[in-house]
Amino acid sequence: MSSISRTHRKIWLFWTTPAIRDGGLVRMYSGHPRKKAELKKLRPMIVERIKNRAKDYPIKAMIPVAEDVLKARVLLIQGVSTLLNFVPVWTCKFCPEVYIGEEGHLIKTCGGYRHHAKNQHHEWVKGSLNDIIVPVKTFHLKNMFQNVIEHQERFDFDRVPAVVELCLQAGAFLYDERLYSRHLNFDTDVNSFVGDAYMSEEDQRFVARGTLSAWETVKSGVQKLLLAYPTKVCEHCSEVHVGPSGHRARLCGVFKYQRWRGTHFWKKAEVDDLVPPQIVWFRRPQDPPLLLNTCREFYGHAPAVVDLCVKAGAIPPSKYLCMMKMQGLAAPLLAPAVVVD
Repeated sequence: MSSISRTHRKIWLFWTTPAIRDGGLVRMYSGHPRKKAELKKLRPMIVERIKNRAKDYPIKAMIPVAEDVLKARVLLIQGVSTLLNFVPVWTCKFCPEVYIGEEGHLIKTCGGYRHHAKNQHHEWVKGSLNDIIVPVKTFHLKNMFQNVIEHQERFDFDRVPAVVELCLQAGAFLYDERLYSRHLNFDTDVNSFVGDAYMSEEDQRFVARGTLSAWETVKSGVQKLLLAYPTKVCEHCSEVHVGPSGHRARLCGVFKYQRWRGTHFWKKAEVDDLVPPQIVWFRRPQDPPLLLNTCREFYGHAPAVVDLCVKAGAIPPSKYLCMMKMQGLAAPLLAPAVVVD
């Protein structure tokens, strides 16, 4: 019996462990074909699993994170709306370029009206809240695992900010009843958030520090929620959908040569898709008061919220210092033009 069992053990090891042949690693497999799975028997189990997947959501451990994101978002809107009264913000009339400073820069990065021209000077006008916090809206779903929204059903669902929709699906509760209003614009109705007409520099620094902290809380909270809740973004446009599968509304503008718009091409969304950083040119203390196009490689960049808070007296987080080129070289002084008679 011992010899037979030892022989069977050797045969089992031969078929289940790697063997060294011809100087390479080769794994030996059994020659018996496996039975094919019978999909007809598995189909009821798969359908039942799909119906019951909603029981796993919302995740209880993620509810406090979603509530913190909603609270931080309100503080972020309050802080930016207050700082806009004291720090000048400019936006281009023909492109999404934004600049924070006493006057706009002279860097030629404008594409002109409908991108008919390239590398032109910007035409600056006064900026607003939506230029700092870019609004990203999505369809508000009644429940996370409802049927896919068809194109003809696109007007049956409200459009809400993507961050708010993500928090709602994560189990957060909106305490403000105004947020349930059908006609409320989440991104522009902030009249009640505007601060006093006068604030001391110390108060401005306090608001700037709180706004920067709220910005980081929103970014980090959304990052955590995206690990637990599926969110999609179109590969060719900025459309975002919070849910396991994207909608079928034909709103993508990738087919510019056609008169009709096509369906979206969905991929996994990142934090910057829901909370766009809106990168702007950052003027350092060693830079001239007016940024010139000839020295653009010396200047740094920063998210608009971070630049706004730094201009108001806040200290930027260390992770943005490389982007802002805080310790970088100053632009060389341009020699004055010599007029020859």
